[in-house]
Amino acid sequence: MIDSAKIELRNLRVKDYEELKVSMIKSYHAMPHEYWTKGEIKTLINKFPEGQLCIVIDNKIAGCALSIIVDYDKFDDNHTYDEILGGENFSTHTKNGNVLYGIDVFIHPEYRGMRLGRRLYEARKELCEHLNLKAIVFGGRIPNYAEYADELTPKKYIEKVKLQEIHDPVLSFQLSNDFHVKKVIKGYLSGDHESKEYATLMEWNNIYYTKPQKLVNTTKTVVRLGLVQWQMRLFKDYEALVSQIEFFVDAVSNYQSDFIMFPELFNAPLMAQFNELSEPEAIRGLSSYTERLLETFREFAINYNINIITGSMPFPEGEHMYNVGFLCRRDGSYERYEKLHITPAEETAWGMKGGNKLETFDTDCGKIGVLICYDIEFPEVSRILAEEGMNILFVPFMTDTQNGYSRVKICAQARAVENECYVAIAGSVGNLPKVDNMDIQYAQSAVLTPSDFAFPVNGIKAEATPNTESTLLVDVDLDLLKELHNYGSVRNMKDRRKDLYSLKRKK
Repeated sequence: MIDSAKIELRNLRVKDYEELKVSMIKSYHAMPHEYWTKGEIKTLINKFPEGQLCIVIDNKIAGCALSIIVDYDKFDDNHTYDEILGGENFSTHTKNGNVLYGIDVFIHPEYRGMRLGRRLYEARKELCEHLNLKAIVFGGRIPNYAEYADELTPKKYIEKVKLQEIHDPVLSFQLSNDFHVKKVIKGYLSGDHESKEYATLMEWNNIYYTKPQKLVNTTKTVVRLGLVQWQMRLFKDYEALVSQIEFFVDAVSNYQSDFIMFPELFNAPLMAQFNELSEPEAIRGLSSYTERLLETFREFAINYNINIITGSMPFPEGEHMYNVGFLCRRDGSYERYEKLHITPAEETAWGMKGGNKLETFDTDCGKIGVLICYDIEFPEVSRILAEEGMNILFVPFMTDTQNGYSRVKICAQARAVENECYVAIAGSVGNLPKVDNMDIQYAQSAVLTPSDFAFPVNGIKAEATPNTESTLLVDVDLDLLKELHNYGSVRNMKDRRKDLYSLKRKK
């Protein structure tokens, strides 16, 4: 029956999932609970549809090959499977990468011996050439190694497989399909007892690869940050506030900065005209300027060729008031971020509600995250962003006293260490006597780093003079983060005990 069946090689579809799940469970009999969820398959297809291949026979999924594109220069050869995936959202996938990374290949047991695996591998090679990627790379299991582990090291085992003295169903097949062993990885796939958690890092080089010409707008490795330590003062009108914003954007952009960040609720001086109202009504009055300010910031981002973190502003949705800000990119696009955790004062005085939006943002300087003030005091939030590839975390804040500021700074320093990232914090200074609940400010803006030999010994790259209006211009080197991740004195992201604990989104 199989001999006469029609064999179709095509891209995987979300509606294939139930058949796919059956094939996965039967293919991985040694790990019956390790299969892709429907949500993960849907994400893969949405992000990279041409990289998800399957072979269909008589309406059954007979085989499948899943892959992503990664910027392999950001990884060390000793990476783990979890690290290369980038979490359930596959945050490591990037269309600007240089390597096609295989994350799974399997053939349903009923259809083995039909050389279907070779078809999938050949399709991957064609895709690699078509996309002008440098190579195909993946971590290969060695499932027969457990039988020889007492007498052979992984290196000796691989040598014997190459000499065909030992047959390994995975490695022998990969070697016969022009892949070579680049190195042996220890602890690659947790729970792979057949391979003793070893894997062979396999590679196939694309001989037609042409290195792309470096363009002006490629992702930078040294990024210049501009932080505004904003003086709270009364402005005669909206135009005067915008004029002060433009002054800082102009000044910082003159130094070829890639980013400028304003503090949380920096536009609070406009509340003075609503001071006769109740505090909830006053904050709603202030929110009437948010849409206008967004358009102004977008215009400035384009005109001054700089990415702007707008601090935060009140934003109404129906009966609720949220504390939000915007990333305005210099290409004209923008994204919204939201304060997730509302302080007791914000809730009682203004009736603020916590937002629900948490994500990293792609920029021409890599992935960034933005957390507003109090959010930095919740380590789970920034860890989720770090797992999705964040290199720089921006924290616009507003604190009235020095102990409030200390909470923000101390937590920001901890986030930089534990997430192996840079953290930039910017706040307001001075007094605002005619605005209730906003009368005094304390801040010392700073750029904070991990603490290792490549960084300042105190973990502070630079900081502004306390309680003085100023700008802080700082260069951060993203390559140092990669070095830290792979070769640091301690490696917080790599050394997590995922066998004991894990952190997952609920949405």
